[in-house]
Amino acid sequence: MSRVHATREAWSPQTKHDYDAILRELEVVLASPHFCNSKRYPALLRYIVESTLTGKFDQLKERTLGVEVFDRPPTYDTNTDTVVRYTAGEIRKRLLLYYSEHNSSAGIRISIPAGSYVAEFLHGHDGHGDSVDDTELQAANANEHEKRQIPGLFAEGQEAGINTEAHRSGQASGADTAARAIKQAARPARVAWRLAAIAMVIVAAVAIGAVWRLRVAPQQSPMDAFWGPLVRDQHSVILCTGSSTFAPNNYSGVTTADKSIEYPFISMQAASAISQISGTLEHSGTVTQLMPSATTSLPDLREHSIILLGGYNNGWTLRLLQPLRFHFLPLTRTGGETIIDQQQPQTQWERDTSQPYFSADDYALVARFRDPTTDGWVVVLAGEGRNGTEAAAQFVTSPHYMDLLRQSIGSGFASRNLEAILKVSVIDGKTGAPSILTVYSW
Repeated sequence: MSRVHATREAWSPQTKHDYDAILRELEVVLASPHFCNSKRYPALLRYIVESTLTGKFDQLKERTLGVEVFDRPPTYDTNTDTVVRYTAGEIRKRLLLYYSEHNSSAGIRISIPAGSYVAEFLHGHDGHGDSVDDTELQAANANEHEKRQIPGLFAEGQEAGINTEAHRSGQASGADTAARAIKQAARPARVAWRLAAIAMVIVAAVAIGAVWRLRVAPQQSPMDAFWGPLVRDQHSVILCTGSSTFAPNNYSGVTTADKSIEYPFISMQAASAISQISGTLEHSGTVTQLMPSATTSLPDLREHSIILLGGYNNGWTLRLLQPLRFHFLPLTRTGGETIIDQQQPQTQWERDTSQPYFSADDYALVARFRDPTTDGWVVVLAGEGRNGTEAAAQFVTSPHYMDLLRQSIGSGFASRNLEAILKVSVIDGKTGAPSILTVYSW
């Protein structure tokens, strides 16, 4: 019985045209609805495909992918943090969905086989006209199986044939045999020396290139170092801001607006902070999407890097800061807004409620960290009051203050998680210059 069908075979690119074809297919896949609305899936798939094409297979391991793609520390626990495995599984599923909707026997398909992080490229072949007999196929498979079970069978047969022919033709002279033996023995030594010489040349070239890159690479500015993890490979960042409603009996005159408030508002200080942050990120080509915290969902936060603006009027600020060393105490545990040091609970920062709100010094918390809940980078700019929030925005958009922060953090400033407590002078409701009280990084 014969059968005719279309097949796909694993295919290795050989020419620049082949490589370009795979990269074009990658861009088409990433632009599809299965990938374009995510940041994690395209990042991992692109890294895997490009590393496979360039032969960097040593980088296609779970820990390395976690460090290079998802900014995990080199010592992170892959057993508890399964971001690479989970994301790769989702990519496999989405590739299957994509190609099921774009079914064609021709062209290139990208695949990541289960149990591996090395990309596989499948090339379609039209099977029409190729008739395969099932009986012949089974016989060929059985024959191949027998070859694998008896690996020396055919080698022995060939050797026997050669010996028979040699017997018929006459034996070679002893001198010729000895010469061939010496020549064959010397060949591996020559090959080894050549390989060693090539390896030395490659190592020297790599070392020279590394030194050259270090000499010519421009030093990263403190501003770029602070915002780099957040905006890396991001076209848009969510700016999630708290909102308020009037509450004349409260110390600040306002209270947090929830979903039930039809017309919440933000203060002039919050508007100033939004303007400063948006303007700063615009220079890096990143657009900010303004969203109120009351209606921002966890899926929104998981698909983007996030800036949380505001302290007690932003529920996401209170929630995501809670596990960190510096965070806001719930209002139910204190008479006013308070920032606490979890390692030293006796250390607290709070406004002097004996002073009028418009003239009491404020405090702010600035944080940048990778959050396990959202699996992304988060920046928090949160004052106990609105003046502190405005000062926090001034702080992270000022090259001067970012340079002071980098000096306080030291090495690894561009990739470390960090928190800083600021003090802010307030005069007649106007926000003064912030000053750094303490810094913590990990």
